[in-house]
Amino acid sequence: MAADKDNDANICLIEDFRPRLRKLIEVEFVLDHLNFLDNDNKDLIRTKARKESNLKAVDLLIDTIIRIRPLPNGWFREFVDALSAGGCKHAATYVEDSPPCPALEAENDNCVRLIELLSPSLLEMKTTDVCWDCFSKDILTAEDREIILAECQNRGNMGGARELLRRIVRFPPGWFSIFLKALQNTEHKNLFKELTGESPGDNLIADEPGVLMAVNEAPGNVDHMVEEGPVEAAGNSFLPEQETLDSSLDSSVTSMHLDEPSEADSETADLYSGTEEPMENGTPENSLDLSTSGCIAAAAESPPKDVIVLRDYQMDVARPALEGKNIIICLPTGSGKTRVAVYITKEHLDSRRKEGRPGKVVVLVNKVPLVEQHYSTEFWKFLKNKYKVERVSGDSQLKISFTDIVQKNDIVICTAQILENYLERAHSGDDDGIKLSDLSLIVIDECHHTQKGGVYNHIMIRYLKQKHKNAKLKKEQKDTVDIPQILGLTASPGVGGAKKIEKAEEHILRICANLDAYKIMTGNLGENKKEPHKKIATAEERKEDPFGDVIKGIMNAIHVHAELNPTCDLGTQNYEQWVVQKEQNAAKEENQKVRVCAEHLRQYNEALYLGKTIRMWDAFSFLDKYFDEELKKKVAPEDEEAIIKTDTERFLFTLFKDSKVKLQELAKLPQYENNSLAKLRTKILHEFTSREKARGIIFTKTRRSAIALAQWVQENSKFEEVGVKACHVIGGGGQSVVKPMTAAEQRDVLNKFQNAEVNLLIATTVAEEGLDIAACNFVIRYELVTNEIAMIQARGRGRAEDSSYTLVAGEGSGVAERESVNEYREKMMSKAIDKVKKLDQDEYEKRIKEFQIQAIMEERVRTTKKKQKGMKKESPSKVKFSCRSCNKPVCSGEDVEIIENMHRVNVTPQFKELFIQRENTSLVKRLLDYETNGFIACKDCGQRWGSMMLYRGIECPCLHVKNFLVTYDEKKKNINKWSELGIQLPAFDYAEHARSVAESSEDEQSM
Repeated sequence: MAADKDNDANICLIEDFRPRLRKLIEVEFVLDHLNFLDNDNKDLIRTKARKESNLKAVDLLIDTIIRIRPLPNGWFREFVDALSAGGCKHAATYVEDSPPCPALEAENDNCVRLIELLSPSLLEMKTTDVCWDCFSKDILTAEDREIILAECQNRGNMGGARELLRRIVRFPPGWFSIFLKALQNTEHKNLFKELTGESPGDNLIADEPGVLMAVNEAPGNVDHMVEEGPVEAAGNSFLPEQETLDSSLDSSVTSMHLDEPSEADSETADLYSGTEEPMENGTPENSLDLSTSGCIAAAAESPPKDVIVLRDYQMDVARPALEGKNIIICLPTGSGKTRVAVYITKEHLDSRRKEGRPGKVVVLVNKVPLVEQHYSTEFWKFLKNKYKVERVSGDSQLKISFTDIVQKNDIVICTAQILENYLERAHSGDDDGIKLSDLSLIVIDECHHTQKGGVYNHIMIRYLKQKHKNAKLKKEQKDTVDIPQILGLTASPGVGGAKKIEKAEEHILRICANLDAYKIMTGNLGENKKEPHKKIATAEERKEDPFGDVIKGIMNAIHVHAELNPTCDLGTQNYEQWVVQKEQNAAKEENQKVRVCAEHLRQYNEALYLGKTIRMWDAFSFLDKYFDEELKKKVAPEDEEAIIKTDTERFLFTLFKDSKVKLQELAKLPQYENNSLAKLRTKILHEFTSREKARGIIFTKTRRSAIALAQWVQENSKFEEVGVKACHVIGGGGQSVVKPMTAAEQRDVLNKFQNAEVNLLIATTVAEEGLDIAACNFVIRYELVTNEIAMIQARGRGRAEDSSYTLVAGEGSGVAERESVNEYREKMMSKAIDKVKKLDQDEYEKRIKEFQIQAIMEERVRTTKKKQKGMKKESPSKVKFSCRSCNKPVCSGEDVEIIENMHRVNVTPQFKELFIQRENTSLVKRLLDYETNGFIACKDCGQRWGSMMLYRGIECPCLHVKNFLVTYDEKKKNINKWSELGIQLPAFDYAEHARSVAESSEDEQSM
């Protein structure tokens, strides 16, 4: 019993000091002296150290010791002796419960931090000389010496220096003074001075172990040690990497730890487990007070907040850009691509300033939320003290003066479409435009979108045209036009649907060509790479689905009524496409019976899909809400004539009403729920019960399913018991019938997730790409597979320690099979990138040029076709609009006017008599000059036609063309966007309409 108590006490002691031991133990050497561990366990630990990191191997060593039952006699003494014999004497003092006193411990920690801070300079030491001197003074073991000398031989002087610094700090207090003496003996006077603020022999004595004291108690200023020097040499840091890349990158300077701290250690600022002491009032921010503890006060200081320190792999990928070359940086999600871009931006502006040339940087993003994210967490945060930084997006009022914003700031972060609009203005001769020559660097985020006629590609085509014009001008010995440097950022360029490696290589080369990239840069993350464990959870098909059977019965009854014969299974995407085509054809043919039936069939098909992925109750609620809204359309406002219901509409309403009670009862029976949801429940519960601090994301296909899954989690008591706090995050676009999230709402949810107020995000694909989301330790894709790019980005969200990536898929759904295809494409993409990187530079540039010329020619063909297809010089009166639902004639094109080249409105008195106005509280939109807070609908059938907009005090009914049947040249058309119409409509004359409104108001008052 006494032995058991001793064992328990010793184990508790090891656990208590685990954060220290993780950084002080070198497992490879210690294992050689541990005889109570069998060889299998030793091999597992060595493999962990070799393939992952020493930190993780130490964790496994400690866990293995703790799990051994019964523990052999003398195990604890043997463990302590093994630590000492393996060169980990400092770790042994902790295990023996004889740590240094708190003051000495804090001083030692600060010495470690000082070494970390000045590592870029220290890597310039003559490693072999210093190594032998340190070995002679017993702060390196013979094994340490051999490894350091081997590193020097294999990886050069800096590699050896990095290994030396990593090893000396593991020795007990006293090593720092000895290391200083070794620097002095090997004639490293500058390094000695950087560490102490004094020259060798200047009133400095080694008095206490590990502490360098100043005899004259005078503070030494070491401003130089936190200025540009460390930044310039940052790529040579001996720091492996922190475990959670995004969280480490959020600090103003990446703290140079000797090895990766675990998430449990993230609250500690220094190498070990002590906290960073605040500076005393009145102490200069970048000064070093030797009067209290010698050099160690410097270690408590961090470099200025605008200092950016890159890791080795980040510096490697940045290097060509620092030389002014165009590159694509391809690094995994969470590996600090944006931080590299900030560093390149700073160096670019610094160099141009030194040369006396103007610098102007524009950072382009493809999503509005990314504008604020890149601004506040990256570019403004690090560069605000030296450069003017601003952001502009579609949600920002600053977009109206974008040219001024660019002129007055050094760095502008904006959505790509805004820049393209102003480049087009300049091209059209508008003085308010922007030219490429006004910019010196363009950073393109998620640059794999620079293809297929996207907005990134439009901007780059302008660039490529000017580049090739410059080549011609140069031959003619004429002045060329300046073009900016290009920096592309991506986690995955994809393969563009390629099935063969040759096509994948061509896809990569096309993106390189579109971005005029000198090279595509990929980094070797080494120990920094975080790959989650991947699993596929397959759910069996339901044996019985009475809820779905009732819905299918309703759909078949509608088929009979409308004389429709579907050619595919109900509840599938193919059926969705079939029924949409039927609805469009019926609208053209003015066949209201088929058109209305097709609309209802589409809703039932959606309910079948929802029943397969989320709760039956959610599918029922969706249908119930739809029919409730449809019935409201048929109820006229007060003092209006009743809206007519057709026989088909009565049939459809009755059909649902008759089945409603049965559907409602079936939706409450848990035994018929889909098995995918059961698999998801099991997975979530497993993650939150097997982890101390679980944090995860579930990706799902639609906004509706994201909201429903969040409600399901919130309403389930079992999830609450294990601490699940869920919230959904969806996109901000207005194309969906589900109300979108605003950028502010998205930020609020993501902030709560960052602060652990929420620990489970349920998201649509909006969260896969770009958005800065706190590191997760599990990611689930629920019945969702898109392409290899989305798979890589979703998986990249799981970058915390020991994270998992799970695909939950129904049997026979094809989801798991498509995931396998994506995995194959990912491997193909990696091979294709490697092949591109290995191309001879001349061959690479030749192929790039061919693709660029091809892209320019294709753009010319598209432009020509667009002009031919462009606005016809026809009278707008030739275009007729009728209600899509009841075919009532509504107006002609001459009645429709355009506001701000965006909004098509009809303010004629005749049109006002044709619609009713309803309030829509869920869609209230207010911008600078107008607001919308209601919709307009057909007086006869209730079909929505658009929204009521208040534009600078005038009520303007705004038409949504998709709600009308358009007739032109006696041909009926289904048009989804006004741009498809091809007829120039007149501009809205505000002054004229304002005068008319004023006159009518006066007439009413005089009556």
